Amino acid sequence: MAEADRLRTRWPSREGLERDADTRPRRILAGLGRLALLVTVCWGTFSDGRYSGWAVAAEAAGLVAVVVLVAGFLHACREQRPVPAYASAAGLFAAAWIADTGQLYLLADVLWYGLAVTALVRLPPAPALLTAGAALGSYAAVSSAGPLSVMATCGGLLLLGYLLRLDIEARGTARRLLVQERAARAAEAESAALAERARIAREIHDVLAHSLSAQLVHLEAARLMLDAGTDREQVRERVVAARRMAQDGLAETRQALSALRGEFTPVGDYLVELTGRERAEFRVAGTPRPLAAEVGLAVRRTAQEALTNVRKHAPGARCTVELRYLPEEVELEVRDEPAGRAAAPGGLAASGGGYGLLGMRERAELLGGTLLAGPHEGGWRVLLRVPA
Repeated sequence: MAEADRLRTRWPSREGLERDADTRPRRILAGLGRLALLVTVCWGTFSDGRYSGWAVAAEAAGLVAVVVLVAGFLHACREQRPVPAYASAAGLFAAAWIADTGQLYLLADVLWYGLAVTALVRLPPAPALLTAGAALGSYAAVSSAGPLSVMATCGGLLLLGYLLRLDIEARGTARRLLVQERAARAAEAESAALAERARIAREIHDVLAHSLSAQLVHLEAARLMLDAGTDREQVRERVVAARRMAQDGLAETRQALSALRGEFTPVGDYLVELTGRERAEFRVAGTPRPLAAEVGLAVRRTAQEALTNVRKHAPGARCTVELRYLPEEVELEVRDEPAGRAAAPGGLAASGGGYGLLGMRERAELLGGTLLAGPHEGGWRVLLRVPA
């Protein structure tokens, strides 16, 4: 039952029948072919001089009616409207019999040929075979040609209609694939743009979070010193340090944008500078090699955040930063000694936002790596491992 419904209702590919599915040369050739066919039919109808006066007007009106029926049939098939399509096909079938009865044999043959081929190309399978069979059967019934000639003509028209239908289906499939490919490319471009925006936002966020957190540490220390009546010069040093961190934040923002373009200093040089500012010990294990931009940024941001946490939660603690170049990975370990942690003032520890470890872990996971952070031998350790 389902197969029978499909044969009755499955129209040819709509995409293959659309006007813009054909190339410009193909549309020009099709138009010229139809014009030549119309001229041939008109010549065959009026050239023998059998008609005159009102008879010529009647024949001309009949040809116009046939052209209108053909145009309606093609339009209904293109829009896949069954009732107008079948009604137009019935009208053309009747017009062919009327033309044959009026001895307009060329017009009748052209209508039967065209109806058979067009039905095979544009109608669902079952109605197409029924219409083509009726048209070619009518031609065979009235034709004066020999049986072999009639069979060859009918067989050739059936084959032509079948090949044209396959061509339309192929063009429709190609157009659908092209539309899908364009949609996939557009989605891919949009996804890439969103990923790039997310990457830029993440970098800027990390830079600002690090810079503002460091400034907050110094400003909170200045507030505690003011509350404790500390010497003005020491308070001024904290304020100056906060100002310097703001300047460093602006510089790091520029560096982050440059890094997104692949224009940043090597990770080892950056860590040397960073650990020098933070008075931390820096070590390198393995043979240094260039790192991808995303990997380098992950190492830089993790080192920044880890050292900021040390300064915030364990000021004065002895800190060690080690960068290890492994065969297929790179590791960054930041740890502080337990001795310094005992001297941490609680006011500074309460000044942070608490999202640093989460951001570092998310960054590592995006690169297929891992990040471990927690107590280690009485102190605190942050260990980043990413493929490189």
